[in-house]
Amino acid sequence: MTRKLPLDNMESWFDQMSRQFEEAAERWGTGFESWTPEMGSPRVDVVDEDDAFVVTADLPGFDKDDLEVYISDQTLAIEADHSREAEETDVNYVRRERSHRSISRRVRLPGSVDEEDVSASMDNGVLTVRIGKAEPTTDGHHIDIE
Repeated sequence: MTRKLPLDNMESWFDQMSRQFEEAAERWGTGFESWTPEMGSPRVDVVDEDDAFVVTADLPGFDKDDLEVYISDQTLAIEADHSREAEETDVNYVRRERSHRSISRRVRLPGSVDEEDVSASMDNGVLTVRIGKAEPTTDGHHIDIE
């Protein structure tokens, strides 16, 4: 009887791991695919301009009335909810289709922001939010000790 060494099966283990990684990449993607509504969370661009952060999000199929955008504690939140109902009636046939899509995304901004200096616009399914930067405080804050 021949005794097997623990490392004899290494090649088959590596082959199995390689297949599993390839299957996972096919299922979940690489992270560089274009955003689709089925993904559940829109991809965003954050640009640091001199006096503001500009966040752009692709939201195809959503109207501005479907969106809720708010900022709190240096985090921009985008929530979109869209429902649609269509009904067709033919002589002996009635069909009703309903759809509902809901997505959300939170983006932590890379610096202090002025929550009062925010504007947003929506054009052809692209949301653009401009958030003014807060002036840095150089004076500091004195803390009394009790």
